[in-house]
This record gives sequence, structure tokens and C-alpha cells, in this order.
Amino acid sequence: MAAALALSSWYLLRRISTKFPSVSSKPYIPPSLSPERFNRFRKLSSSMAASSEPKESPSNNPGLHSELDEATKGYFLQQTMFRVKDPKVSLDFYSRVLGMSLLKRLDFPEMKFSLYFLGYENTASAPADPTQRTVWTFGQKATLELTHNWGTESDPDFKGYHNGNSEPRGFGHIGITVDDTYKACERFERLGVEFVKKPDDGKMKGIAFIKDPDGYWIEIFDLKRIGDVSTTAS
Repeated sequence: MAAALALSSWYLLRRISTKFPSVSSKPYIPPSLSPERFNRFRKLSSSMAASSEPKESPSNNPGLHSELDEATKGYFLQQTMFRVKDPKVSLDFYSRVLGMSLLKRLDFPEMKFSLYFLGYENTASAPADPTQRTVWTFGQKATLELTHNWGTESDPDFKGYHNGNSEPRGFGHIGITVDDTYKACERFERLGVEFVKKPDDGKMKGIAFIKDPDGYWIEIFDLKRIGDVSTTAS
């Protein structure tokens, strides 16, 4: 009790000295506290003060800027790129299995590669002019860009691309929101999709991971369960 009162007195004095610097610039150590206990209480006080702020606040995330540069005001995440072995197989997977549409295809014959931009946008609103459709595509958020280097689909020596989830680890996965994780995964099973994790595997229930034809991981979750799954981490 005495220690708690001493801590309260110290905290109050600290607030006063912060508001009125002339009161004292040197930390006050209550007589009832040893320097060791005082330091422990000070750390506890700082921890309590930090915990009162949202986890996403700059005070809890060193390096995070709360006042963003005006120059970045129009920025947004537009694409994630995967290199794929066979576009025929990949396009089948992303359109038939995951329901994406082909927003735009770009071919570069001199450099022998093609780009396929996929997403969940309504292509009926895309311009008919090829160049304007490219501009429209690059104006959509969170698209998937599949890069095909010509010839990999028929090259017997081509071993595939690194998916980032074996050593050396790096890239992890993309995430797809579905209406119901369990129903989606039942459908994926019927379609022969390869699973990394089924919804009830492991500790995080209600979240699944599947693989695309090139072995890239895709997280599957729904909005009904993601809050419950992440409650303790929030």
C-alpha cells in the first residue's frame, strides 16, 4: 500500500514537473522506495502509460510516422507480382478456383515475357481502347500480376520458382477474403487444390492456406471469424 501511494506521489510529481519544468527537472525518489524499487516502478509506470495507447500508435511502434508526407497522399498498393511457369495453368486457377478476372494482358516480344493482371474488378467498366485499359488497370487496387517468361512451360530443365516459404525464407503469402472459410475450403478440396493448412489444423482455427500451381501460398479467411482468431493478438 505504501509503495503504491509512493508511486502515485511520484507519478503526480512527474506530471507537475512536466507541465511546469521549473518545479524540478530531476526525478523525485520517494523516501520509502529504494533506488532499485523506484526504477522498477518507473518502468511499470512507463509500460502502463504505453499500454493506454493503441497498439498502432507511433509510441508503440518505433520508426512509424503519424504525420505522413503530403507527397505520398495519392499513393496506394496496386500490385503484387508472381513469376509463373505456365500461364494456362495459372490463369485457370486464379479465374476458375479463386474467381478473379483478367484485367489486362501485356506482351513484350523483344524481351520474351508477358504480364497478366488479375483482380476482382468488374471488367465491364474497363475502356475498350487497349492503352486506356492499361491505364484503367493500373488504377485498380490490390491486383495480382503474373509474369510469364516465355518457354518455361515447356522447358524440362526448369525447376520452378522459390515461393519464399522454404530457406532462405522471405516472401510469405497473399490473402483472399471469402464469405465462409469452411465452405470455401470444402469447394477447394473438391477442386483438388493443395492445402498447406486446413481451417481446423494447428492453433489458429478458421484460417486456411492453399497453394497455387507454382507453390505460392494463399491465406483464406472470412470476416466472421478473423476477429475471433486474432482477439488475443489485437
